[in-house]
Parts: sequence; C-alpha cells; structure tokens
Amino acid sequence: MSDSNLHARDLPPHIEEAIGSIAQLHAAHREGATPLQRNLIRLASVVGQPWFIGLVTALVIGWMCFNLLSPSLGFRPPDPPPFVWLAHAIALAAFYVVILIYATQRHDDDLARLREQLTLELALLSEQKTAKVIQLLEEFRRDIPSVHNRTDQQADAMAESVYPQRVIDAIKET
Repeated sequence: MSDSNLHARDLPPHIEEAIGSIAQLHAAHREGATPLQRNLIRLASVVGQPWFIGLVTALVIGWMCFNLLSPSLGFRPPDPPPFVWLAHAIALAAFYVVILIYATQRHDDDLARLREQLTLELALLSEQKTAKVIQLLEEFRRDIPSVHNRTDQQADAMAESVYPQRVIDAIKET
C-alpha cells in the first residue's frame, strides 16, 4: 500500500492519538473565539480571496470610468479627477483591512503560543526520556559479561538530564 493511500485508520494508535490531540487543540482554540473574533476571521478570509481583489479593482475602475464619462453623458461627476472621494475611500478601507489583519493575527498568535509551549514541553520530556534510555543502555552494557567494560564519557554526559533553567541561563549569557 502506498503512502498516498494511507488513511487515518491505517496509522498506528499513537500517531492517531497525536493527531487527535492536535485536532482537539485547534478545536478548543476555535471554540474559545468570541463571536466577534469568528466574524473577523470570516471577513479576513473573504478579503484575502483573489476574487475580492478583482472585485475591488473592478469597482475602482468603474468609479473612475463613471466619473470620467459623466460629463459626456450630461451629468455632473460626483468625484471628478483626481478622485478625492475615491482616495479617501481607499485609505479608509486600507485602515480597516490593517485593523482586521491585526485582530485576526492576534487570535492566531494565541494558537501559535500554545503550539510553541507544547513543542517545548514535548522536547523537554523527550530529552528526559532519551537520557533515561541512555542510562538504561549503559547499565545493560555494564551488566553483560561478554562486553568489555569501558567508560564512555559522551554517553555519561548524555545520560544526565538537562535542567531547563540552566540551559536558559546559558543562552542568556551567550
């Protein structure tokens, strides 16, 4: 069976559990959003679509054409060149888009912080487990009578669990 044909049910249980945990993290993040945040996220997804950019471009061109052709049709143009009202409308729309992006980015940053914390906690746990495995392997090696007993300084160093605060202090000093 090729990898592209694998489905979630074909994965080992620990992988399925990890995927489920990640899905729960994302679902809890979505559910924790306020109604206003949900609406802002929906609006940002609409504004970010290529068709929306095309629509805005068509509206701007239409506004300019209407104002340029109005005198020839016998109308007084509501916003003659240099299109001051159009410029103000675009500036205001840009201001709102910036606020929209900022608001949705703050919500996304919350999820990113949770993921970073989870990654850090898992890395620390993995380091502790690896140190324990090295300790056990070194004990096993020493207990086997047919294996020459020697000192492996690198294995001894790796068998010691690292204290996160000492690493943080070293990073700050560097």
